[in-house]
Amino acid sequence: MDSRRGRVRNPYELTEETPVYVISVAAQLSGLHPQTLRQYDRLGLVSPDRTPGRGRRYSARDIELLRQVQQLSQDEGINLAGIKRIIELENQVAALQARAAELQAAVDGAAATMRQREAALHASYRRDLVPYQEVHQTSALVVWRPKKSD
Repeated sequence: MDSRRGRVRNPYELTEETPVYVISVAAQLSGLHPQTLRQYDRLGLVSPDRTPGRGRRYSARDIELLRQVQQLSQDEGINLAGIKRIIELENQVAALQARAAELQAAVDGAAATMRQREAALHASYRRDLVPYQEVHQTSALVVWRPKKSD
């Protein structure tokens, strides 16, 4: 089951998170040396999935992350410890945004339920009753006589 989308996933469906690339292909796609990928894995910057034989398998998301690490390192001059912290913070932000969306959906659902219950309550009101309006004290006398039934 895909926990983010709430649906059953096809085990043969390829997504951006499906680990399919061996290290040599991932290195070629990211423009990095395989040894650099191993170093990033050791440092915890990019952690690919592992096969039962402990071989690394990279996903499209991992490839994109490798490119981002390279860009931050080479173009921005950020050291690997800083890059690791940036990645951790971005992951936290993504998790918080997902949680906020879940909570917003729960609030929206609760509001909809409340509106339905309120509508059902209003529908159950007796229609033969009229709202009471407070009458100011007066000295007038009103006589009420019920209608005679025939």
